[in-house]
Amino acid sequence: MSAPKRFPASLKTAAAPQREVLMPQRHLRQATADAAKLARPSGTGLDSGAVRERMVARLRAEGTFNETVLAAMAAVPRHEFVDSALAAQAYEDTALPIGHGQTISKPSVVAHMLGLLMAGSGARQRGTLGRVLEIGTGCGYQAAVIALLARQVTSIERVQGLHDKARQNLQRLALPRAPRLIWGDGRIGHAASGPFDSIIAAAGGEDIPPAWTEQLAPGGRLIAPTAASGRGQVLVVLDHLVDGGVSRWVRSEHEAVLFVPLKSGVL
Repeated sequence: MSAPKRFPASLKTAAAPQREVLMPQRHLRQATADAAKLARPSGTGLDSGAVRERMVARLRAEGTFNETVLAAMAAVPRHEFVDSALAAQAYEDTALPIGHGQTISKPSVVAHMLGLLMAGSGARQRGTLGRVLEIGTGCGYQAAVIALLARQVTSIERVQGLHDKARQNLQRLALPRAPRLIWGDGRIGHAASGPFDSIIAAAGGEDIPPAWTEQLAPGGRLIAPTAASGRGQVLVVLDHLVDGGVSRWVRSEHEAVLFVPLKSGVL
C-alpha cells in the first residue's frame, strides 16, 4: 500500500459501535447559536498550519479517516470560506452559516464522505479521485479539498449567490488545479465534463438522478445522501462495475444523515 499523499502545510492565498446522525447542514439558526459558544482557536493565527493540524488531530482521535484526505484538509484554510465574523470557529468540527440559508459542512462529514470515495476500487488503483463531479458547491471549501485529491473537478451550484461566493473564495487560493464551477441544475450533472470517476453530492433526494449514473465512468464510485426505506436519509454509495463488458451498479447504504433537499432548477 502506498503512503498517503502529503500536501503543503498550507495553501497560500493569492494575497498571501453506533454513529450519531450526521448533520452537515444544520438549520441556520442552530449553526449560528453553536458558533457563538465556541472558543477562539489558540495559536499564532488562523493562517498558521498548526491550527489546521490541530483540527486534523482531533478528527483522527475521534474516528478512522483516510489519511490522504486528512492531509488535504490540513492544507486548505477553511477560514477563507466563512464570513470573517465566524472565522475564529472555522477549525471546530461544526457547521457554520455561509449565507442564503446554507451552512458549510462539518469537517468530519467532509472527511468521511471523501474517505468513502477514496475507498472505491478505481480510486485505489489510480491513487486519486480522478475526474470528480461535485453537486452543491456551497462556499467552495469541499471543492478546494477535492482539488488536492483529483485530476479534475467540476462543481455545480444552483444558487447563483453561492456560486459567485465560491468563485471568489477559490480565486484567493493557489490551488494546483482550479475547480471548474458551474451555475446550474445539479440533478442533470454535467455531461460535457464527464464521464466522472467520482461523484459526490451535498444535497439529498428521494433517489439518485439517472443523469448521475449515466455520467459515472466504469470503475467509478458515487456517494450521495438518499432516502432509504424505513431509515430516512442515509449516505448511499453506488459503484459502477463492469463484468464481461456488462455494466452493473452495486449499492450500499451507510450512516443516517440530514442534508438539505436536492432540488431542480436554478436560483
